Amino acid sequence: MSAIENAKLAIVGAGSVGTSLAYAALIRGSARHVALYDIAKEKVDAEVLDLAHGTQFTGSSDIVGGSDVAVVQDAHVVIITAGAKQHPGQTRLALADTNVRILEGMLPALLEQAPNAIYVLVTNPCDVLTVAAQRITGLPRHRILSSGTVLDTSRLRWLLAKRAGVSTSSVHASIVGEHGDTEFPLWSSATIGSVPILDWETPDSPRFSPGELDHIADEVKNAAYRVIAGKGATNYAIGLSGARIAEAILHDEHAVLPVSTVLGGEYGIDGVALSMPSVVGAHGAIPLRGTPLSASESGRLLASAEALRESLADLGL
Repeated sequence: MSAIENAKLAIVGAGSVGTSLAYAALIRGSARHVALYDIAKEKVDAEVLDLAHGTQFTGSSDIVGGSDVAVVQDAHVVIITAGAKQHPGQTRLALADTNVRILEGMLPALLEQAPNAIYVLVTNPCDVLTVAAQRITGLPRHRILSSGTVLDTSRLRWLLAKRAGVSTSSVHASIVGEHGDTEFPLWSSATIGSVPILDWETPDSPRFSPGELDHIADEVKNAAYRVIAGKGATNYAIGLSGARIAEAILHDEHAVLPVSTVLGGEYGIDGVALSMPSVVGAHGAIPLRGTPLSASESGRLLASAEALRESLADLGL
């Protein structure tokens, strides 16, 4: 399959994340057409108008939107950002019950308007909601995914790059598992350029110690809480992450990204959505089966899956 011509990206939710995502998609040229949908008419109309006023400077992309769900009609990708907001000190999993109920009311109408779309969840807790969305819609697992740890991985690579004195694109390391408190980095396969992370050393950059890497991983895990405490929400980086995922789908890139999908036996995990490196393209997302894991990492992945399984059970899913 090749890149989609006249691609349409629909974004559900005109809050800080949805509007940042629409802004990023317009600037990056992620899709030919961007549609922004929200039930709050005055809010979404104003956001669309504000974004449309700048389209002279955004290439060929255009934007429409409104409070009628028909604005998402025939979208190739639908990204859902709508949901209850995460408050300072609140975990992502604490949001689960409210946002599952929102999905139950929203997804049938979206599916009616865009039956062939790939659906991407950004609303938290995104792993739990991915399972809920797959069950609500009955869509194949590869057509329902969430942003997972794509942003967490970007945070990790930024911190490592800053410490090592290299460009972020030269860091090859991933955060996997839950997008939340049980996430962890795959240090066993992490490199800077072609050099294993623990072997990296330059005159200006001494070797990383295991303790330092643990501190960096903890900083990544708590990054969202820090941003939320300071400004009330995370929006810019997740907007860019969402636009990047949309591009991988709409351009049929077959890019490897750590998105979250409902696993079907990969890594010994079934029926739980969590992030592992996956091939993302016009087909949706297919988890890779060959990602090497150390014994410790395998244990942590299973523990992350179990934490999510308990959350699903608490919700009756």
